[in-house]
Amino acid sequence: MLRHFRELYQYRGLLISLVQRELKARYRGSILGFFWTFLNPTLHMLVYALLFTVVMRQNIPRYAFFMFVGLLPWIWFSSSVGAGASTISDRRDLMTKVRFPAQVLPSTVVATNLINYVLSLPLMLVLGAFYGVWPTWHVVAFPMVVLIQLVFTLALVYIVSAINVTFRDLQHIVQNLLTLWFFCTPVLYQVSTIADPKMRVLVTLVNPVAILVTSYQAIFYDHRLPDGLPLLGLALGSLALLWGASQLFEARREDFAESI
Repeated sequence: MLRHFRELYQYRGLLISLVQRELKARYRGSILGFFWTFLNPTLHMLVYALLFTVVMRQNIPRYAFFMFVGLLPWIWFSSSVGAGASTISDRRDLMTKVRFPAQVLPSTVVATNLINYVLSLPLMLVLGAFYGVWPTWHVVAFPMVVLIQLVFTLALVYIVSAINVTFRDLQHIVQNLLTLWFFCTPVLYQVSTIADPKMRVLVTLVNPVAILVTSYQAIFYDHRLPDGLPLLGLALGSLALLWGASQLFEARREDFAESI
């Protein structure tokens, strides 16, 4: 794993260049261009807020802000995994080049969506200010949660991108699983509203993204520090998953050019 990421650091210039190109190309040709970075999560928030405050009323104070806090990291995660599944198989032009560092491509997807997440944070703060909610000192835990999500997301993208090279159906399976995963994650509802205690434990402890989302909600919505034990377990599990993912990626990397 160390060699894997040492090589990734060696090609950091290429990674930065690809991220910049992806950010510029994402909304190229559209009238609003870069503003879609802010409009996409806002439109998601408006749709869900309308649904769950008018049609299916939720008894959650400042519901739009509560939902937006969890929606932004979910978009980062789901966009990375959804696009990352095909990031190797769709780039034959790069993968057939001599000694191209394949691990740069999944990293580019995750880094690009991380930047979009960070750029959307001021929008979340503005929405919080509208409701009279301001960040407290608990934001000191925010970088740690972001780092854990980065490690977990990168590990998962390495796995699905490596497998998808030979099993192309995986990218379509992933998209459907992400839809199910979304509704199993407490973005639109609070964990306390789950009636079945066993299901509540399943959602909060077995679902890694639920641990991340509830941690963000704790920081920005509840104004408290995240629960330490689940977050520590996820951090250790994410590091182990990243080690396994890098091993899998390295083992299959030599076959990428031939398989695509």
